[in-house]
Amino acid sequence: MAKFYGEIGYAESSETSPGVWENIITERLYSGDVIRSTKRWQNGDKVNDDLTINNEISIVADPFAFNNFHTMKYVKWMGTSWEVSSIEIVRPRIRLTLGGVYNG
Repeated sequence: MAKFYGEIGYAESSETSPGVWENIITERLYSGDVIRSTKRWQNGDKVNDDLTINNEISIVADPFAFNNFHTMKYVKWMGTSWEVSSIEIVRPRIRLTLGGVYNG
């Protein structure tokens, strides 16, 4: 089982000026394990196919992660930010399933 150490991005909506809302990103470092590592190419109407991974990462969660898991947007892994597609809470850990490249 491979080890993981990287940043997880949390996005929280904040009103920057009257009627204008923007996502404010907060990044925090976590360690854990890579449970599953798979990839697939997704065909589309583009010149190049999209790469989607179905990796599962289990992080050792802190109180901030448990209180803000609903705002997790991406995980930085292998030099790229990957979108969090599902979250499973298994105390004292949180399991994250990753999807496509995060473009937020």
